[in-house]
Parts: sequence; structure tokens; C-alpha cells
Amino acid sequence: MDVIPAIDLLDGKAVRLTKGRFEEVTIYSDAPAELAATWRGLTPRLHVVDLEGSRRGRAAQGDLVRAVVDAFGPGVQVGGGVRTFEAVESYIALGVERVVLGSAALRDPEMVRRAARAFPNRIILAVDARQGYVATEGWLEQSETRAVDLVRQFEGEELAAVLYTDIERDGTQVGPNVEETARLAAEGGVPVIASGGVGTLAHIEELATEPGIVAAIVGRALHEGNFTVQEAIAAGRGGRRAE
Repeated sequence: MDVIPAIDLLDGKAVRLTKGRFEEVTIYSDAPAELAATWRGLTPRLHVVDLEGSRRGRAAQGDLVRAVVDAFGPGVQVGGGVRTFEAVESYIALGVERVVLGSAALRDPEMVRRAARAFPNRIILAVDARQGYVATEGWLEQSETRAVDLVRQFEGEELAAVLYTDIERDGTQVGPNVEETARLAAEGGVPVIASGGVGTLAHIEELATEPGIVAAIVGRALHEGNFTVQEAIAAGRGGRRAE
């Protein structure tokens, strides 16, 4: 299982929110591109979220994303406020490898299908959920759609993966929702990237034992020095340690 470091962008800084709440923000760097450069060559992918874009409903920090891509190199995946096909094209043109679409899956599923067909294996479907139900608009609105039902709507499309985030655990380091993530991997028919709650190497090892979970996104735990990227990668490749 791969481990993907995360950088969330807000007001030009690298931050993390707690449970998606903009009023609970921690700033980790005033220079996100420099932070991205420290991981270059250590891990093949970097996850970037335009939080301002999520809040506005449109990509809002393109210049900063470009700087991060230039600093990290190939392998950057970006989401946050990507609601149109033109926005997907713009990110691809910036050198982004994979584009993350979330709210658009409910608002404009045909656009998501169009993007997946235009850029096969470069579109990630983000499923952000509370108690199994999808949240949208930067997690500010709650839908009545179950996560697995949303994923099934795109069966047969050449998606790169599904990114599943348990909002109530995001930024908390209390541990990922392994059960729901594994269920989505088993029932959705698409490789799943786990997100939300990773705080220890044991959390990564537990995710690595589950079939269908191909990667885990780690943010706050890396920023706060709980472990290094190298240690996280080793945990993802080795699975659970013997007790």
C-alpha cells in the first residue's frame, strides 16, 4: 500500500483543518512549495487540496498549485473546488497527474464521466462521508446519498481510484475508519485510497492488511513529526507487524 503525504492550501499557506472545520485550522508552513520539495524523490505521489477552492466552489489557488507541482515534480494529485471539465483541463495543463472530483459527482455526474473518458486513470472520485453518507460543498452540506451508491454510479469508468474520507476523523489522528473504507473497497469495485484519522504507524499497517485499499493519505501526523515519510512507506509495504 502506498503512502501519500498531504498538503492543504489556504490563504497561501499549508494547513490542516480538524473535521473539515475552517474555524479549526492549524498552519504548518508559510511556504507550501518548499514543503513539497522536501518530499520530492521520497514518495511517488503528493496529495494537494485547495481549501479556498472547496469553500468558493471553484479552483482558487492555481498559481500556488503550479509552484507545488514544480517543486515536487510528477505525481501530484489535486482537488478542491473542481466542478467543471474546464477546471480539470486547466489542472492537467499545469502538470497535475491526477485530478480529484468530489461534489461534482453529485452535482454533475456526466461531467465526471466525461473527464474520466478524456483522461483515463487520471481522475480520482472523492467520497467524503459522515456516518456513511456523502458530504459536499467543502463538507459544508450533507446529502442523503450513501458512499457506496455514489461510487456504483460510475461503474465501468476508467477512474484512477476512489478517495474515501471519514470527515469525523479527518485531522484528528484517532485512527482511520478501516471498516467503512474496506467495505467501500469490497463493494464499490474501484481501488480505494484511505483518508482521515491516520496518526500512527500502526494505523497505516492496519489499512495495509485490507484488500482493495491501495493507498493512505497522511497529513497532520507527518506535519507534526509523529513519524517520517520513510517510516510511513515502510509500514504501508509491510502491513501489520507481528505482536
